[in-house]
Amino acid sequence: MNNQDRLGKLIIFEGVEGCGKTTQVNLTRQWLQSLGVEVVVTREPGGTELGMELRRILLESPQGTIVDRAELLLYAADRAQHVDSYLKPLLNQGKIILCDRFIDSTIAYQGFGRKLDLDLILQLNAIATQGLERDLVFWLDIDPAIGLLRKIGNHDQFDRIEQEKLDFHYRIRQGYQHQAANYPQIIHRLDGNQSPELIQTQIQALMKTLIRIY
Repeated sequence: MNNQDRLGKLIIFEGVEGCGKTTQVNLTRQWLQSLGVEVVVTREPGGTELGMELRRILLESPQGTIVDRAELLLYAADRAQHVDSYLKPLLNQGKIILCDRFIDSTIAYQGFGRKLDLDLILQLNAIATQGLERDLVFWLDIDPAIGLLRKIGNHDQFDRIEQEKLDFHYRIRQGYQHQAANYPQIIHRLDGNQSPELIQTQIQALMKTLIRIY
């Protein structure tokens, strides 16, 4: 589904663990609702009934129980279900969708973090999305060590991915740097060390300019 062929907009929030994505998704939703804009919030994995079960498997399984290629395929299955049964119908209805993670997460986590073949990941992403393109990506960039410390400070229990060694998380950040360099028109880096309020101001300014949200 080409961006020109639909009424709605798909806006993605990306970043390493603890970067503040969820906070910005919620603030953006509140802002759009205050403008009278119809907005939907979703996430990957877990944006559908099937996705919620896949999310439980992916994040709650013990360390070492899911091999890397199986992990990649489970994320692709979640995305295929999400795109066909949820994202495309809502975009055709003209909805603004705020999605916590999409295809760039797979490049960063499974491509750079797990060191799986990038060409394979691109093929799987293409199969799962069936041509669905993101309109705008906000990448909240922070040092992965700081992000994990935030989660500790919030007393959050680490899931299977968050429990990985620190070098894994630094490779993920490299993956986002790679994606941002390749897609500068779509992916916009925001300094995740700033206050949530300042980050939200920047998000609103970019949305007004790039996708004409008023």
